[in-house]
Amino acid sequence: MSNTLASPSLPLLSRASGETLIDQITRSLAARIDDKLLRGGARMPSIRQCAASLSVSCATVVASYDKLVARGYLESRRGAGFFVRERSPLNTPAPPAGAQDAVAQPMDVVWLIRNMFRQTPSIPAPGSGMLPAEWLDGELVARALRDVSRQPGSLLLGYGAPQGFLPLRQQLQLKLAELEIACPPEQIVTTVGVMQALDLVAREFARPGETIFVDDPAYWLMFGAFAAMGMTVIGIPRLGDGPDIAVLAELAALHRPRLYVINSVLHNPSSTSLSAAKAFQVLRLAEQHDFLIVEDDIYCDMHPGGAVQPATRLAALDQLRRVIYLGGFSKSLAANLRVGFIATSNERAQRLADRKMLATLTTSDIGERVVYKILSQGLYRKHAERLRARLDKVRDGTYRKVERAGLRFEPASAGMFVWADAGCDTNVLAEKALAEGLVLAPGSLFSPRQLPSTRMRLNLATVQDERIWAFFDRALG
Repeated sequence: MSNTLASPSLPLLSRASGETLIDQITRSLAARIDDKLLRGGARMPSIRQCAASLSVSCATVVASYDKLVARGYLESRRGAGFFVRERSPLNTPAPPAGAQDAVAQPMDVVWLIRNMFRQTPSIPAPGSGMLPAEWLDGELVARALRDVSRQPGSLLLGYGAPQGFLPLRQQLQLKLAELEIACPPEQIVTTVGVMQALDLVAREFARPGETIFVDDPAYWLMFGAFAAMGMTVIGIPRLGDGPDIAVLAELAALHRPRLYVINSVLHNPSSTSLSAAKAFQVLRLAEQHDFLIVEDDIYCDMHPGGAVQPATRLAALDQLRRVIYLGGFSKSLAANLRVGFIATSNERAQRLADRKMLATLTTSDIGERVVYKILSQGLYRKHAERLRARLDKVRDGTYRKVERAGLRFEPASAGMFVWADAGCDTNVLAEKALAEGLVLAPGSLFSPRQLPSTRMRLNLATVQDERIWAFFDRALG
């Protein structure tokens, strides 16, 4: 049932709506200000007047006005009330995502990030690097958050430990032991996701002008990050069982790299894994040419492992002598927690902890406590099993759809990605898709050279929308 208006500046409210009264008032008044129906400097109805007119509590109005102040729409003047804030480019809220013509923007790494992180409105993203929220377990995270919130408040107010929350690092020691990587807690440094881990490692062990090797194709975000530090980024062709060893040997002799960043297990974007033979060859070349290997294992828990599908990890073979191992929980648990970690030698761990303190002092103790709760209660293992089972359930059916669409690919037995060949420039295809409200991930973005490519990354979990396959039917004939 809707109330009557007492003022043209006040909205109609519906208590039958799923939206809270506070959110209805905030949204409606913000829209009136955006549409210039409420001019800068106009005085808003008093809290009592507004509450009486809308038949809500004064607390509801206070919360709504406070939200509008926080968003730059209103200002509070002591003793005078609330007024519409005069707008300027500095305090004008950004337009909703999608309001600008995304097709006209240059198609580069920033383009992909911007479009994949669009939240309003949400649009299908068959090229996404993340699982949909409905595939993850929000209640699992919420329960752990509630458990953490019941701890004494004093534990949640200070900085965390420089190397990270000790009980979490002790739990990570057990997790790594299951992968046959021996690593005590003092050799583990927590980070704000794997991206900060890559940043810390690159800054500590390479200098501007020096060379970093990456797989080609590989995770696109690190290319720009390394280049911004002044590093030279060179791609090593990635084959079905790992890097092209001949090319790696030739380029290592020529460029003397400081680091080589590699996905050993469930490579992004192909979901292939490193063979044991290639792993030994990579370690031999690292020793011969004196470079460190940075093993990014963010998709670790999407691989079943075991005797049926054994996985070869460089850190397990090398035991962290020349390998720096990176892991995290953004892909499998919750990106919003931003909890990652570095496992390495004791000396390098101390250097990286010092580097971390110079950059951010410490990481969030709260997020690390939440992940610790989930790991220590044995809940994460079952969650990872459910994720793998769900990916397995859609894998074969998705492969058939990929084939029917005329896309060529090499099937993988695990993981979440398909590295598909469209037979045409996928930059052009991505522009057509975006015009129809779909975000593809063209292959050019996954190479440090950024050259046009016929490849693109598809996500098994986010291509289940039939609109995506209808688009491919139209675009690829």
